[in-house]
Amino acid sequence: METTPLRARKRSAAGKPVVDTRERILRAASRLMQRHGYDGTGIKQISQEADATLGSVYHFFPGGKQQLAIEVIHRGAQEFTDELNAVFVAEEDPGCGITLFTRLLAEGLRASDWMDGCPVTTTALGTHGRLPELQAAAAEAFAGWRALVHDKLRATGFTEQDALALSHTVISTVQGAELTAQVSRVGDPLDAAGAHLARLIASYR
Repeated sequence: METTPLRARKRSAAGKPVVDTRERILRAASRLMQRHGYDGTGIKQISQEADATLGSVYHFFPGGKQQLAIEVIHRGAQEFTDELNAVFVAEEDPGCGITLFTRLLAEGLRASDWMDGCPVTTTALGTHGRLPELQAAAAEAFAGWRALVHDKLRATGFTEQDALALSHTVISTVQGAELTAQVSRVGDPLDAAGAHLARLIASYR
């Protein structure tokens, strides 16, 4: 999914948008970690990408790369939530909403030349057993996404049991399809996931 970082901008005297140093650092960390993962991203690389000094990075993020990674996960989780919530607002039928969502994910990946996947999974993968704070942040993100799907299903007449089961299936399938699409550099896995999830959801009515 193409990630458009939340904008924390100021206006310069000339009226042009100016991104403050903290925001530049966080955006750089998000770009790098979603492309190279946690272990593949260095703090010096982040400072260079953000056009900021190492001192500035540690000033705003005294916890270093681990603190940055947790914030990257939180930001990525919120962006995914905002996108998913938007399609659920636009589409009354949850299956149609999921189909639209997977199409948007495919379009975002294609626009980034298949570089920008989900920052939550790419940042957290590979840290299992070493960085429990990152794992907890990622688990919280997945739980939040499942809750959003669950609430949409409940609001459109699904039973509690079905909503719980389907919310797990939807999020797991979408995340897997997004990763497969990114690796294979085609949108077909996401298109197929959206279509089949819509059929699955409809079958429960």
